[in-house]
Amino acid sequence: MLKIVADPDTTPDHMSPEEWQARCDLAACYRLTDMYGWSDLFGTHISLRVPGTDHFLLNPYGMLFEEITASSLIKVDEEGNVLDRSDYPINPAGFTIHSAVHMSAQHMNAVMHTHTRAGNAVACMRDGLLPNNQKALTMLPFVAYHDYESIAVNLEERERIVRDLGDSRVLVLRSHGLMSVGRTVGEAFLWMARMESACSYQMAILSTGQEIQPINEDIQQLVMEQSRAIFERDSFGSSRETEWQAMLRKLERAQGRDWMQ
Repeated sequence: MLKIVADPDTTPDHMSPEEWQARCDLAACYRLTDMYGWSDLFGTHISLRVPGTDHFLLNPYGMLFEEITASSLIKVDEEGNVLDRSDYPINPAGFTIHSAVHMSAQHMNAVMHTHTRAGNAVACMRDGLLPNNQKALTMLPFVAYHDYESIAVNLEERERIVRDLGDSRVLVLRSHGLMSVGRTVGEAFLWMARMESACSYQMAILSTGQEIQPINEDIQQLVMEQSRAIFERDSFGSSRETEWQAMLRKLERAQGRDWMQ
């Protein structure tokens, strides 16, 4: 398998190779998010823990996702204090949502948040993600919900975000958008990709206005059990890394490697 990794010769002198690799992976995730049309100008965020620390990398508020590079990412501590010199600030609402997960689970190193059309549509529906197609059924065991509380600047909301996420991998922020988590940024991206597909399928199905073919409840349960077995067995294993490397190669073909700067 062809792996795309950060060139150690380009690692800044003041930075560990592990941090530089994390920065390159996160910058790639921002570029891929833009490539797939999931960005919202400056309004969404992806964060990643610096390996071995309680510091986190965030996007500079004011840069488009298509512009982000490894060196432009901003490092913050648990309280949101900026640890890098940058011409840009961070978005406080973004830190509130992401720090909730980072501070509660040491193994959830990456958090991704989107405001897509399909994701917001499902987030605004009382019943959320509906069990009317295979993509939704494979996601449902890993999806949780958090009620809307206003723009996420209240630090007290973090406890409720953590509580509602639980052991899930995707959190539907009602009337707001979607959030995914992972041990790696590639894993968080892939969970978001699956959820975004499920939401898009749901909106396409509902838009036809046709009567929906129901799926037998026993079959629904079977598919969800199959999904748990598949993803829980190898959720953090080799196949997830294989998929992420494929996404990096796709990005490289489209844009070269300028995100690794």
